[in-house]
Amino acid sequence: MEQLEVERLKIDLHRALISKLDLEKLSRVNSAQAREAVSNMIHEMIVNQRVPLSFEQQAKVQDDLLDEVFGLGPLEPLLKDPTVSDILVNDRDHVFVERRGILKRVPVSFRDDRHLLQIIDRIVSRVGRRVDESTPMVDARLPDGSRVNAIIPPLALDGPAISIRRFGTGPIAPEQLVELKSISAEMMETLAAAVRARISVLISGGTGAGKTTLLNILSQHIPKNERIVTIEDAAELQLAMENIVRCETRPPNIEGQGAVRQRQLLINSLRMRPDRIIIGEVRGEEAFDMLQAMNTGHEGSMTTIHANTPRDALTRLESMVAMSNLNLPEKTVRQQVASALSIVVQASRMSDGTRKVTSISEITGMDENVISMQEIFRFSRKGVGPDGKVVGAFEPTRIRPKFLEKLKIAGIILPHDLFEQTTVVG
Repeated sequence: MEQLEVERLKIDLHRALISKLDLEKLSRVNSAQAREAVSNMIHEMIVNQRVPLSFEQQAKVQDDLLDEVFGLGPLEPLLKDPTVSDILVNDRDHVFVERRGILKRVPVSFRDDRHLLQIIDRIVSRVGRRVDESTPMVDARLPDGSRVNAIIPPLALDGPAISIRRFGTGPIAPEQLVELKSISAEMMETLAAAVRARISVLISGGTGAGKTTLLNILSQHIPKNERIVTIEDAAELQLAMENIVRCETRPPNIEGQGAVRQRQLLINSLRMRPDRIIIGEVRGEEAFDMLQAMNTGHEGSMTTIHANTPRDALTRLESMVAMSNLNLPEKTVRQQVASALSIVVQASRMSDGTRKVTSISEITGMDENVISMQEIFRFSRKGVGPDGKVVGAFEPTRIRPKFLEKLKIAGIILPHDLFEQTTVVG
């Protein structure tokens, strides 16, 4: 049977199936039982159609229809593929995935814009959000924690579009990041010690640079007896902690009321007796409240920020503090930043798709009206190998950080030669 005929049959079967199903009743039944019952129903419908389908075609039609009823339709096989890190739907006919840092188009499509819109609506409705002409952009998440952004017409000119950032089934171990050559063992040991000693860390980087992954990994070094409060726009942190409260912002309702921003959650979190506050990403007026919290008993807190260099990260932080409309003098803001933060970690995505920690810098204080910084480690890029892989080395600057004194007070002694070891990559 020709592929076009199979697709037409699938559409007819799907319409017939939806008309027969009691979706409300299905939602109350065990998912495995419901899937088996619907699978039997689909098989019976295919047999009754008396069409010459091969075993492979029949199995494919059955799987596709089950994905339409219980999953996210054509996206479901991609979501089951552990090698896919990003799924990018530009329109109903153009779908791309990222595997190991490389983008590639895949033979996946939707019947029409309405079909794609139904999938988007299914995603966002699970987390109590909506997408329509009055709210044509939405952030959501899948049950596995993957982050979803959707945009629909009139803002998306070629039809609905979805971007899905995949996350693993569980937190990555610090050793895995070293094995992947995303960071050297010495750099990881330094950051782990800083987290244990309650030294505040800011992770900077571009989109897809691995900031959230690094934040998840560093959080594993927080002592188990501490209480953590996390604040996010769309929940994606996977912290393996027992004493944790996870908070997420809320968009406005259909009347434009009831929105809860990160700043409100941050102010409320201070009443929740946290030892540390972790903000998924600082992006606006909450920056000032975060600095205040770090300066008043919540040392060791962590967050991420979009910036290309450690110095740019501090400049962006200053700009965000200005959004709070407190009209603070520039020097005062910089003093707040310098006293609240101690380490800026820069994560970058390389040309070969790999992600690396390219710099670990220490904030040492103020020099007149400028925040003083010194780089402790850097990734020195040497070129590209014959296989297209980036060649370089994780190098120490041989500057001993000032926070070693804080580590000593916390009972953590790092080896003397830690800041002298070079690790070649490629």
